[in-house]
Amino acid sequence: MDEIRGTAQGTAPVPLSVLDLVTVGAGRTASDALRTSVHLSRLAESRGFHRYWVAEHHSMPGVASSSPAVILAHLAAHTDRIRLGSGGVMLPNHAPLAIAEQFGTLEAMAPGRVDLGLGRAPGTDGATAAALRRTDRLNEGADDFPQQLAEVTRFLDDDFPDGHPYARIHAVPGPVQATSPGGVQSPHRPPIWLLGSSGFSARLSGMLGLPFAFAHHFSAQNTVPALDLYRESFRPSEVLDAPYALIGVSALATDEEKEARRQVRAGALSMLRLRSGRPGLFPSPEEAEGDPLGPLEEEFIRSWSANVVHGTADEVRTGLDDLQKRTGADELMITTHAHRGELRVRSYELIADAYGLPVS
Repeated sequence: MDEIRGTAQGTAPVPLSVLDLVTVGAGRTASDALRTSVHLSRLAESRGFHRYWVAEHHSMPGVASSSPAVILAHLAAHTDRIRLGSGGVMLPNHAPLAIAEQFGTLEAMAPGRVDLGLGRAPGTDGATAAALRRTDRLNEGADDFPQQLAEVTRFLDDDFPDGHPYARIHAVPGPVQATSPGGVQSPHRPPIWLLGSSGFSARLSGMLGLPFAFAHHFSAQNTVPALDLYRESFRPSEVLDAPYALIGVSALATDEEKEARRQVRAGALSMLRLRSGRPGLFPSPEEAEGDPLGPLEEEFIRSWSANVVHGTADEVRTGLDDLQKRTGADELMITTHAHRGELRVRSYELIADAYGLPVS
């Protein structure tokens, strides 16, 4: 089975996948959100979604996905087939060896179905990033991303050249176990994806012949230019012989269109508060409707909401189809935000039904 390219199911134009931020609504707990993630991962597996990724964010009360590897280990224990991965791990926040060890461990837990998606942004504000990295020289982390990426890759492959300072250091679990006396460890390792919201990772992914994931859900104006740059820069590699790009898209399907509009407005208000330096729990629609906003804030709400594909199942299917045609994306990774976990689960059920995805 191809570890990167998925197979479109039902009438979907391309494979469909899930991006989970483990949304925590007002009046709910992180435990509630994580139970929803387990339920959602099982649903995604049973309905033929290709992969299920968890995104790294920090210091955001409404997002309980600060530790992707921990969450993925939990999901691995509750699923059997669906690919699991990070969308992504923000590499400058971590030592490359630690990431190689974490994802080597995940690979040992769920052989052949783990993805390692890497990003170069902090996944939070500058002060939190400084606390994570124990330095306030944040630009250095982003500038060093290609070097950090190379280190992660070599740790995963256990192939630092002789004379390199890390040549005698091994990420375990990993290939070194196969070369130890009596070793039977599989040399397989998770495929690496690069994530981005601009041209930097698009170009680097193409040059290295890696699969690329673009954050359309919060950088829609850059989607087509970034995908064009990725395809233009692509060089065949041992990993891929042709470009493969997925895009993250925010989508919410509900039984009644009005409810979709209410939930999307609440999500836009949550993002407005985050962008204003006031992050909090995902507000209820009632709170969002009762919060008085000025003209500039209302304009932000309208602009943000316009990038969310929402409405009835048929409306969402049409919106996703149009987006795929416009971008030429090889895979759509759907992220859904709502105040209540059951609405998130219902949205994926409706989308699966709209495309006639299998039931198993």
